[in-house]
Amino acid sequence: MIVDSALYLDGRRAPCGDLSDELAAIRAGGAPGDFLWIGLKDPTTAEFDEVDDELQLHPLAVEDAVKGRQRAKIELYDSTVFVVLKPLRYLEETSDIETGELMVFVGDRFVVTVRRGEPGPLVGLRQTLEADPERLRLGPMSVLHAIVDSVVDTYQAIDAEIGTDLEEIETRVFSGEQMDSASIYRLKREVLEFRRAAAPLTVPLQLLHRSDRSPVPEGELRLLLRDVSDHLHGVIDHVESYDRLLTDILGAHLAQISVQQNADMRRISAWVAIAAVPTMIAGIYGMNFDHMPELRWQYGYFIVLGVMAVVCGGLYRAFRRSGWL
Repeated sequence: MIVDSALYLDGRRAPCGDLSDELAAIRAGGAPGDFLWIGLKDPTTAEFDEVDDELQLHPLAVEDAVKGRQRAKIELYDSTVFVVLKPLRYLEETSDIETGELMVFVGDRFVVTVRRGEPGPLVGLRQTLEADPERLRLGPMSVLHAIVDSVVDTYQAIDAEIGTDLEEIETRVFSGEQMDSASIYRLKREVLEFRRAAAPLTVPLQLLHRSDRSPVPEGELRLLLRDVSDHLHGVIDHVESYDRLLTDILGAHLAQISVQQNADMRRISAWVAIAAVPTMIAGIYGMNFDHMPELRWQYGYFIVLGVMAVVCGGLYRAFRRSGWL
């Protein structure tokens, strides 16, 4: 459904009537930076067809927008830029990362944003831009920059949160605290989800500020997009290092568990060896033979107990010295 639509004339918001009439009017006699901005949230095929009929979007881009679940990318068509972004949201309670989907069409005097899922960078973004007419006078590409910049800013914030979570896990693992391996694996999975959202955007984003085919005019906007690209590269470098470090931490944690299990087995084996001596002696004297030595001794019972105590004490000291107990 269309959640918002407006004209921006000389950087100022104006009411929007029929889409095709308004678009034709600003193309015919509007200022260079005038444009139309339409925002949609989880549109059905029929609802999106209404917008497509008015704006004549490229069929391949429309197919991607209708189907959804696309990889992050930027595609250049004849007169339209089609951008797929993966906005993220970090949940403090569970340290989970939710992934949404945002598609942006930027064409001759229009911007169309299609948002799917709850995570999205557009909350408050339109109002922020409307408070800055100078930016809006730069035209539709200024909106595209603001959206991409907002998504990457969210990536940076999540990058910091994951870094904090990673430090906590690292401290707990190497300080000997009890910890479940599932916690490490869960964070590793969230890091991989983060990487899938951010990494595919690096090369397409460079296309907008480096390529001769870029529809972004030379000047301030290209510099701003280059700055966003630099921030994105920094985030991806961190995410890749997090992934490698989590792999090492998980391996170290499993090694610690293995060492602990070995120590437990040695301790159990030592106690079994100590218990075997009195068990053996008791087993011998528990046999029901008539002619066994020492059975008639007055102090035989106490001597046997003493022998058991001495042998068990000797084994205990030997195991303590060897580190088994």
